[in-house]
Amino acid sequence: MILTDAHCHLNHDLYKPELDALLERSKAAGVKAIICSGVNIPTNREALALAKKYAPLVRCSLGIYPVDALGLGADEIGLARQVHPIDMDDELKFIRENKDNIVGIGEAGLDFHWVKDEQLREKEKENFAKVIKLAEDIKKPLIVHTREAEAECIELLQSSSVKTVVLHCFMARKHVVKKAVDLGYYFSIPAIIQKLQHFRMVAEMANINQLLSETDGPWLSPIPGKPNEPANVIYTIRNIAQVKSFTEEEVANNLWLNFQRVFG
Repeated sequence: MILTDAHCHLNHDLYKPELDALLERSKAAGVKAIICSGVNIPTNREALALAKKYAPLVRCSLGIYPVDALGLGADEIGLARQVHPIDMDDELKFIRENKDNIVGIGEAGLDFHWVKDEQLREKEKENFAKVIKLAEDIKKPLIVHTREAEAECIELLQSSSVKTVVLHCFMARKHVVKKAVDLGYYFSIPAIIQKLQHFRMVAEMANINQLLSETDGPWLSPIPGKPNEPANVIYTIRNIAQVKSFTEEEVANNLWLNFQRVFG
């Protein structure tokens, strides 16, 4: 079976002491491709460096996380911090200049969980609109983070001409999931699917040709007390197989084809 992790943070502090061993475990488990996603200025540079060092197993996407873009305190620790608001034009220029070294743009999107102020939420929308425009311009897949802003996120995407959208860990209500399915967007399903019925619902609603596997490692681990890692995408494969009444091999093959179709 060929496995893929469409969204991971290999530059996280938890991985640094044993990254080479982790990648060897990934390969031994059948993982053929891992996308390391940047979220701000320092992590974008780290993701690029990791993709260069560990190609072709590791690829990267460069992103602007909505909370980091505003220079607000990060909700998670372990990644390089963004302590000042991001100069959107400068960072989007950097991403454009590296378009040949990346497989996508992201993660980027909207996050209303950590941002309650209406003016800041409007600023998030402005920032995301700029990212969407870049994805349109350089014709790269857009990897979307959205938290408690799923409907607003889909509305912005729908009004654009961006061709390929990957909704990472998409926690929307059923009618919003249905809208995204109808728009032809992709859904990257995390390994924690076995614990969260919501992701089984998404996998059931979406066509097999719209699904990808991810970990969001080191977070969302399906194994209590252990950091998540790319080899754990097998949990996604197993659960999609159950939902779709396919064999694990059929699911893995389909998701590998989807991965190639989206990211090349």
